[in-house]
Amino acid sequence: MDTTQSVQLLLRKSLVAATTCSVLVLVCYLFVDRPVAFWVYNHGLSEHVFLKWLTYPPPILQTWTPVILTALVVRRACGPFCDWEQTVVAACVSLILADQFRESLSYAFGRDWPETWIENNPSLIRDGAYGFHPFRGGEEFGSFPSGHAARTLAVATVVWIRFPRWRWACTLASIAIAAGLLGMNYHFVGDVVAGGFVGAIVGAWTAEFTGPRSTPDHQ
Repeated sequence: MDTTQSVQLLLRKSLVAATTCSVLVLVCYLFVDRPVAFWVYNHGLSEHVFLKWLTYPPPILQTWTPVILTALVVRRACGPFCDWEQTVVAACVSLILADQFRESLSYAFGRDWPETWIENNPSLIRDGAYGFHPFRGGEEFGSFPSGHAARTLAVATVVWIRFPRWRWACTLASIAIAAGLLGMNYHFVGDVVAGGFVGAIVGAWTAEFTGPRSTPDHQ
C-alpha cells in the first residue's frame, strides 16, 4: 500500500472512529454519566488515595516532554535514531498535539464537571449543573473531553502501532488512567471516552507521519 492509500484508509478509519465516539458520548450523556457520577460520590471512592495516584502520570509526562525532545534533538546530532528513539519522538509529539486538540474541543463544548474542583466551578454533585455551554470558555467548563485520557491514548496508540508486543502495557495504562479519573469523579464517563478517541486518532496520525509502521523486528 502506497502512502496515499495509507492516508486515505486512515482518514476513513478516523471518520468511523469519530462517528462511533459521537454515538457513545450521546449514550453516556443520556444514560450513563449522571448515574456513575452519583454512584462514585455516594460510595466515597475518591477517598481511596491510590485512585488519585493513577491520574498523576499524564501531566508529569507532559511537563517533561520538552526536556525529552530536547535531549533527543541533541542525541540526533550524533547519528540516526533507532526504532525506540523514533517512537519516543512520535509519542511526545502526539501527546502535545492531543492536548492541544483537547483544549480546543473543551472550549467548543464547555461542559460542566462532575464535582467542584477548579475555580469554584459549577458541578453536578454540588449544584445539579449538567450540560454543555459551547464557547463559554474557562476551566470551570472544561470537563469534556478528558485531557488525561487524550494524552494517555495519544502515547499508547503510537506505542501500540510501533511495538505490538507492548500492547498489553498500553491497555493496562489506559485502563488505569480511566479508573483513576472515574474513581476520583474528575470526569464523566463520556468525557473519558471522548478523550480516549481524540488521543487515539491523534496518535494514529502522528505515527503515520513520523515514521514507518511496525516491522517483524518490532514484534
